[in-house]
Amino acid sequence: MKYYAAKNLMLFCFLLISVCIVSDKLLYAAQSTITEAQGYACMGDDKSRKETEQSAVADSKRNAAETVLTHLSSETTIKNFELENDLVSAYSKAKVKIIQQIDGVWYKEASAGDCYKVKIKAEVIPDDTVLKASAKDDNLENPDKPLKIAVWTNNKKYRKGEKIIIYIKGNKPFYASVLYKDANGSMLQLLPNPYRKENYFNGGAVYTLPSGEDRYDLEVTPPFGEENIIVYASTSPLGQLDLAAQGGVYQVKTKDTGMKTRGVQIKAKSSESRPETAEFFEVSAAVKTGN
Repeated sequence: MKYYAAKNLMLFCFLLISVCIVSDKLLYAAQSTITEAQGYACMGDDKSRKETEQSAVADSKRNAAETVLTHLSSETTIKNFELENDLVSAYSKAKVKIIQQIDGVWYKEASAGDCYKVKIKAEVIPDDTVLKASAKDDNLENPDKPLKIAVWTNNKKYRKGEKIIIYIKGNKPFYASVLYKDANGSMLQLLPNPYRKENYFNGGAVYTLPSGEDRYDLEVTPPFGEENIIVYASTSPLGQLDLAAQGGVYQVKTKDTGMKTRGVQIKAKSSESRPETAEFFEVSAAVKTGN
C-alpha cells in the first residue's frame, strides 16, 4: 500500500488496490452484546481463595448472559414470536467472553465469612448456528431486531486508477469505526478520521465513504493480494484505537483492533431497573486483488 498527498490541499489520497472485490459476499459477520455484570462467591468450608475467585467470575459471566436476555426483552421490541424464541434460544446458549475485569475485592459477611466480589465487562456472543438457522431474510429495515450492519462497494471489479466507494447501512442508529487492511497487513482507519470525527449513523439510511468532510480517495494501485474492509459497530461509542494521523486518514497501531473496539463506553440507562448494555456488530467485506 502506498500513500500520496494530492496537490489540492482539500484532497488527500491514499492509494489502495483492488482488481476484484467481493462486495456482495461478507467474509465475516458477528453479532453480540456487550455489558457489565457483577458476581460473587464465599469461601465457606470447602473453597480456597482461588476457587472462590473463580466461582465469582463464573457467577459474573452468568449474570452477564442474563442481563443480555433482559435487554432483548425490554429494549428490543420483537413482534415475531418465532424470532423472539430463536433469539432467546441463541443467547441462552451464548458464550461469554471477558473483555475487562473492572474490579475485584475481598470482603467479609457475617454469615458466610470471607467472600469475593468481581465486576467485569463482557461480550455475550449468541449461538451462531441458531441465528443462521432462524434467519429467513437479511432485511436491514427492521430496527426492532438486534443491531445488524452491512458493508458493500460500488463495483465488484476494479482496474488500476479506478476509485473504490464504500457503502454502510444499519438497521438502527449506531456508532462505527471503518478500517481498511491492505495486502501488506497494514491497517488504516477511514472513519473517524482527522477531518471527519462524527461516526454516528441513523438506521435505515445508506452512508458513503469517502464523502462529506473526508479528504481521501480509495484508488486502485499495487501491491496486489487479499485485503478487507472491516466495520466495527455498536449502539454505544466504541473503544479507542492507538492511531497516528496519515493525511486524511489514520494509521492503526493497535494489534488487536477487535478487542480494543469492544471496549465500548456503555451508557447508563435512565431507569435503574434497565440493564446497561451495548449491542455490537462486526462485519468484513473481502477484497481480492491481482493483475
